[in-house]
Amino acid sequence: MLKEAIYHRPKNNYAYAYNNETLHIRLRTKKDDVSSVHLIHGDPYHWEDGAWQINKTEMKISGSTELFDYWFVEIKPPFRRLRYGFELSNHEETIVYAERGFYDEIPTDDTAYYFCFPFLNEADIFKAPSWAKDTVWYQIFPERFANGDPSINPKGTLEWESEEPATNNFFGGDFEGVIQHLDHLVELGIGGIYFTPIFKAHSNHKYDTIDYMEIDPQFGTKETFKRLVDECHERNIKVMLDAVFNHSGYFFEPFQDVLQKQEKSIYKDWFHLKEFPIVTEPTPNYDAFAFVPSMPKLNTEHPDVKAYLLEVGKYWAKEFNIDGWRLDVANEVDHAFWREFRTAVKSVNPDLYILGEIWHDSMPWLQGDQFDAVMNYPFTNGALDFFAKDKISAEDFTNVISEVLHSYPQNVNEVAFNLLGSHDTPRVLTICDEKIEKLKLLYTFQLSFPGAPCIYYGDEIGMTGKQDPGCRKCMVWDEERQDRDLFEYVQTLLKLRKDHKAIGSEGTFSFIEANNENNTIVYAKTFESDTFVYILSNSPNELSVKTPDLFKNKTVFNVITEKNETYNTEFTIEGYGIKIIRL
Repeated sequence: MLKEAIYHRPKNNYAYAYNNETLHIRLRTKKDDVSSVHLIHGDPYHWEDGAWQINKTEMKISGSTELFDYWFVEIKPPFRRLRYGFELSNHEETIVYAERGFYDEIPTDDTAYYFCFPFLNEADIFKAPSWAKDTVWYQIFPERFANGDPSINPKGTLEWESEEPATNNFFGGDFEGVIQHLDHLVELGIGGIYFTPIFKAHSNHKYDTIDYMEIDPQFGTKETFKRLVDECHERNIKVMLDAVFNHSGYFFEPFQDVLQKQEKSIYKDWFHLKEFPIVTEPTPNYDAFAFVPSMPKLNTEHPDVKAYLLEVGKYWAKEFNIDGWRLDVANEVDHAFWREFRTAVKSVNPDLYILGEIWHDSMPWLQGDQFDAVMNYPFTNGALDFFAKDKISAEDFTNVISEVLHSYPQNVNEVAFNLLGSHDTPRVLTICDEKIEKLKLLYTFQLSFPGAPCIYYGDEIGMTGKQDPGCRKCMVWDEERQDRDLFEYVQTLLKLRKDHKAIGSEGTFSFIEANNENNTIVYAKTFESDTFVYILSNSPNELSVKTPDLFKNKTVFNVITEKNETYNTEFTIEGYGIKIIRL
């Protein structure tokens, strides 16, 4: 077997405490190179007659990618500590893999050969709010959701939907508009609202904060916002706010002070300034988000900046009872700040959900000391590349998703923020070339995948739009112009997810088949004895599909048609067809 491909490390996504008594252990091997793996394990202090006493437990393949197989086992060490290694076999050989390398026989004269999980300390366990696993989010861009109080419209506000969205136009969306349409979210089956920034800012997107302690007057007052939160909570809807701590806006008072007083400003160390005098064009001579001069980067290592921002985090949690913070450009802020931020906001509400905006591998932020979740863009990109763009094959798609699932511990995956689109991306139906059938495939996959799914406002009724600002259109409230069939389909998927643990985050996800020729995928979701099998065809043609062995020649329940059915060796599935079978 190829030893160079065999990999394990006794931490992060390869060895972690799932709960107070359970360890999860993974091993990576070359794809199709190993036929069986057993975990060799024991308590480091359990010796008899000069030999370390070991046990063997079989590991199972939990997923595969183009290059690797991943093996998994769940262990409950009786004394919460473990030394362990792996015995790997194929048709040619059996070897032992441990921390010090490879061996022909299992060494028992010393535990130092082996990987070590020193002790299962409760404080080290990754813990996110338990409610997050069952929450389906709905993202609202407040300026474009609904204009409920025209009396607070900003100057130059346009009639709703009278023009295409632009970077500098306003339509008057506000809190009152959200309150008036909460029943739309209840009807759909939403459990949480993620608001893009609501704080005082110059732009329509509000990512250029002027005052972190004040609400932008175009949205309403603090009293209105408090009423909005209360109205949401009465409907069992959580509320998450968006914080921009990486950078401020150009009109943030401390930055204005620096512009006026230059090196004499008491706030000069609040930012990353390179020289004086400060210039904004053609390129700012200070650090800024993506070289945008109106978004100067904050120095979160400065004690005064840190104290101010931590107080912001606590203030909105304490005074308005919000349920979560989404953190913009989170990967560009120092880890030390995020550790203090977590401590600060959890001291106000231990059940508050902390979501970081990170588009890449995020393991350094997901070790229990910083974030509860990140925006799972690797999931997003994989799903869009397969279902929407026809950019990758069925097998490539399963490889991508398996990589996503094995990049993090299971308890991290259970609360991952799984989105298909946002204010930063083209509308998902537009990416699907406006094919509703493809969007239904995407929603079926998203809403049966482990994690906390999020729907971008208007996507559930078939709104379209290109890259921002095109994706930030006014919400369509005329039901005759909404795709109500799509709405009802998403509603059905959300109800299924709510009613069956197997479909939600607690269900174990496993691919059964990926057929490149037919462009179909088959996967299962299982919780205890309850199993749902999903068959999704990303082909425009009607196909004959081989019946999965799980339900061949058995009477099963078709969730979509709500009828008992029997499948023999093959069955027919329509173009872009969807079958959800309950065993």
